[in-house]
Amino acid sequence: MDTRAYLDYLCQLAEKNNTIDPELYERYNVKRGLRNKDGTGVLVGLTEIGEVHGYILDEGERTPDHGRLLYRGIDIWDIVRGFQQEGRAGFEEVSYLLLFGELPNRQNLMEFTRLLAEHRALPDGFVEDMILKAPSNDIMNKLARSVLAAYTYDRNADDLSIRNVLRQCLSLIARFPIMVAYGYQAKAHYYDNKSLYIHLPQEELSTAENFLYMIRPDNQYTALEAELLDLALVLHAEHGGGNNSAFTVHVVSSTGTDTYSVIAAAVGSLKGPKHGGANIKVMEMIENIKENVGDWHDEGKLRDYLIKILRKEAFDGSGLIYGIGHAVYTLSDPRAVLLKQKAAELAREKKMEDEFSLYEAIEKMAPELFTAEKKVDKVVAPNVDFYSGFVYKMLNIPIELYTPIFAISRIAGWCAHRLEELISGGRIFRPAYKNVMGKKRYIPMLER
Repeated sequence: MDTRAYLDYLCQLAEKNNTIDPELYERYNVKRGLRNKDGTGVLVGLTEIGEVHGYILDEGERTPDHGRLLYRGIDIWDIVRGFQQEGRAGFEEVSYLLLFGELPNRQNLMEFTRLLAEHRALPDGFVEDMILKAPSNDIMNKLARSVLAAYTYDRNADDLSIRNVLRQCLSLIARFPIMVAYGYQAKAHYYDNKSLYIHLPQEELSTAENFLYMIRPDNQYTALEAELLDLALVLHAEHGGGNNSAFTVHVVSSTGTDTYSVIAAAVGSLKGPKHGGANIKVMEMIENIKENVGDWHDEGKLRDYLIKILRKEAFDGSGLIYGIGHAVYTLSDPRAVLLKQKAAELAREKKMEDEFSLYEAIEKMAPELFTAEKKVDKVVAPNVDFYSGFVYKMLNIPIELYTPIFAISRIAGWCAHRLEELISGGRIFRPAYKNVMGKKRYIPMLER
């Protein structure tokens, strides 16, 4: 048997002997995906960092409610309103809040921002040896490798004292935008045959401003562009301990391993299209709709095509209208509402109101069509992924950077969860799996 045929045989064998009867999950009351039958998450821990509210649960009955997102007990609406009314960036303030549990005063915020600026520079030789000499076609893959490589440059990498872990966390929060920007530049040069631009981060710029400065050949960006990217970073920074990547941080931290291994695992989790890559699916779906509907303003044609998508007759055959619905949020996702408000403003600046109206039309039609076609009473609304990809498109950010931007933001929440696990955890995560194979006898080679 040649190699290809043998690999086909092994693949069939793997599928055959790793298929578990779905009925067994019901029989043993398995919490698949760590979720209860009513859709709520299995309670596996406590946190004081982030809270996600999407419904009211009373005696087992879920009542839809408008979404709330709290960072350290403070409503995200109040946080955003606070820094936007004062005309300043918010991501640094939010990072401080998530890490230390309280809002910084003016002096603390200034010192914290200065500390991040001091940590931005990558170690000597890192760009050349770890990024440019080993480019990747996938920026998330490159980011994970860069995080693991940073272990080598840390003389105290395995010290789990809170002071040392906090130092590592501040370094990673500061360096994620640089690692992503340089990883992208290497990819653009070595894979896409574009010119190579390596711009040094600027101490006086915010995280959002620095990222735009580093990925653009001319370093130019408008105040509104920086403001909108900063808002996106704020809204993606944390989402409770139960999301996949934050839970990964808790699980891997509970083993006692180093910070770099923990954060690399979180990056790997976020890379998955079911987690961090959802806005890319939204963008692909929108392009597919534009190609097949033609006149976006014809509500009848748009409605008919959305029905085809739900019936698995169009787009990718999944039956999903990507960006609509969420595991927790029901009536609304506060992140989507906040992002949409600023997206409308940028759409006017960029002369993209026509495309923005398409998103609004889908947002209006999708919940009703979902209920009718799926024959369920689940309440759905746009989640943050529905508008975030469009925002990045208006910012002229390449699509391969969408998920890495999520990581640049979420590193703040990950680091907060790592500190919380080290300080308040104490037990390695060890859930149970039931073996349903049954006992078999060993068969001697000559009898097989």
